[in-house]
Amino acid sequence: MAAERVTIFGASGFLGRYMVRRLAADGATIIAAQRHPEEARFLKMAGDPGQIVPIAASLADAASVSRAVAGASVVINLVGILDESGGRRFNAVHRDGARRIAEAAAAGARRLIQVSALGASAQSPSAYARSKAGGERAVLDAFPSATILRPGVVFGAEDNFLNRFAAMARLSPALPLIGGGHNRMQPVFVGDVAAAAAAVLADPRTAGRTYELGGPGVYSMRRLMELVLSYSGRRRLLVWVPTPLASVLAAVLGLLPQPPLTRDQVRQLQYDNVVADGALSLADLGVTATPLETVAPQTLARFRRAGGLAGAADRARPA
Repeated sequence: MAAERVTIFGASGFLGRYMVRRLAADGATIIAAQRHPEEARFLKMAGDPGQIVPIAASLADAASVSRAVAGASVVINLVGILDESGGRRFNAVHRDGARRIAEAAAAGARRLIQVSALGASAQSPSAYARSKAGGERAVLDAFPSATILRPGVVFGAEDNFLNRFAAMARLSPALPLIGGGHNRMQPVFVGDVAAAAAAVLADPRTAGRTYELGGPGVYSMRRLMELVLSYSGRRRLLVWVPTPLASVLAAVLGLLPQPPLTRDQVRQLQYDNVVADGALSLADLGVTATPLETVAPQTLARFRRAGGLAGAADRARPA
């Protein structure tokens, strides 16, 4: 990656900061394209002076996208949303925004990586998953040699998965299991996704291919909640919530500015989210998947230390 100019859309996000650090360490100059570039200033500390440059770009503005990729040999799109609110719509971000990036990249970049999501499918009942599939199609139409990465739920120190449920367990006497928590998931470590991107860029044979990125373990949602409670030092009830009731609750919660649950997420939780049989994976990129059990205890240790909010029951009954 030495002397490469890499434009990363969504560089300041959870996955983005790991991607920036990994590619900067390999010698690339990083253009951090953000709607609000001041949000990416902290990334400058991940590289040498002038190596990481925040720049303003909006996926709704084709001209700003073109300016952000001008002169870049590599373009990476990490932008995604988990819920729709206000003017943020799944298709506008995941499909139309991805198309603008791919069209701009086609003018001069040699490689494009589109980060999609495990479970992306035009036939999915989830609008999120359908929009991710639409983004993949739009990208490949404009840039046929693009590489698609489909990570599962991504975990790590700053994630919005393990940390979210551990935070809920600090204040709530119970955690919900929608539909009983039988759906299976294959979480992937954020550092492994960054390593996968670096491996893609190092191997021209990866162009035009799709890789599904999951960790070495497959867990039911119930088992993941049990691990969260164990690692965060909590004992909480795991309560089965029938899917129809969860949908009703989600319809109300979805009205909040930052909803903890939406109806579309309830739909997603009715299906497994694992790497498909025969799919290209981390192993095909030479990346050894990191077990959740080696990262999560350290990630959630701060919740164990913050026992003051847990109440007497937790202090009397350690997990």
